[in-house]
Amino acid sequence: MTRLRNAKRIVFKVGTSTLTYATGKTNIRRMAKLVSILSDLQNEGREIVLVTSGAIGVGVGKLGLKERPKDTPGRQAAACIGQCELMFMYDKFFSEYSHTIGQLLITKSDVENEERRNNLINAFDTMFAYGAIPIVNENDSVAVEEIVYGDNDSLSAIVAKLIHADALVILTDIDGLFDGNPHEDPDAKLIPFVDEITPEIKALAGEAGTSRGTGGMITKLNAAEIAVNAGIDTVVMSGTDPREIYKLFEGHQTGTYFKGKRSDDGIS
Repeated sequence: MTRLRNAKRIVFKVGTSTLTYATGKTNIRRMAKLVSILSDLQNEGREIVLVTSGAIGVGVGKLGLKERPKDTPGRQAAACIGQCELMFMYDKFFSEYSHTIGQLLITKSDVENEERRNNLINAFDTMFAYGAIPIVNENDSVAVEEIVYGDNDSLSAIVAKLIHADALVILTDIDGLFDGNPHEDPDAKLIPFVDEITPEIKALAGEAGTSRGTGGMITKLNAAEIAVNAGIDTVVMSGTDPREIYKLFEGHQTGTYFKGKRSDDGIS
């Protein structure tokens, strides 16, 4: 875990199910605690990026809808409304710790197009130089393809690769990767370390996911695969108690650790 303790540039991803209650309303206490810890890590001298889901979910709560819209225009509208609320809350919480944030709404074409990709990299680098914390989300209000097919787990890995991050931490509603379905099998055991993401490992992912989010464990494994192949250490862990993040960067085993493929693989 030495590499995690020494990680300087870290991408955190937080999902809708972690940010909201089953009612669809924002889990203010958890969001506030997460922000305080990320602010503290930034104070340590680390560079923090937060990839956040939740725009559609928060929009649904803001609008008082009974459920997430099933049609794409409905989800786009919810995303427009929810993104404003989400960034307002992040700005309020981070400003309490004297940290400035900046919003980046990204689509697949922004990464695939060379000129736009370079512009993105320049924006990230300059924000780091200014000491600001980038808050990233998919541009769900205009990128229909992302709403239908995409997920922020993969986006977080792509961002981590783009900015040459040292580590990626995916916060979810489960403790990590298990050798069975922990919701159905009380004897399922957490897998603390994965050296290589094989078809057998992917087969353990099942079909997790919630009505409030779009992903599941398989999307987190796909994201981990992107990241570790780029040499980025990745951890999938529960975001239920954000204080566990401290333990992770103090060298304690937390969640499932996927080792990035680097030339210094002799170091653990």
